Amino acid sequence: MIKIEIEKLLEGRSLYWLSKETGIRWATLAKMVAGKAQRFELEALDALCIALECEPGDLLVRVKRRKARKK
Repeated sequence: MIKIEIEKLLEGRSLYWLSKETGIRWATLAKMVAGKAQRFELEALDALCIALECEPGDLLVRVKRRKARKK
C-alpha cells in the first residue's frame, strides 16, 4: 500500500492553501491525507511537488499491509 504524506510537508500551511497552489480540489487532497485516494494523475503529483518544494519520494511512502488471518 502506498501512503501519501502531505501533512508532514505542509509545515503549518493548510489544505486550502495547497488546493489554491496546485489547482487540486480540497476534497481530493483530504482523501489523499486520509489514505482513501485510489489513484491520482502524475500531473497532480508534479503540482504537489512544486508547491511543497519536494521530490515524489518525499510524498510517497510504501506501507506494508498486515497479513489477513486464516480462519
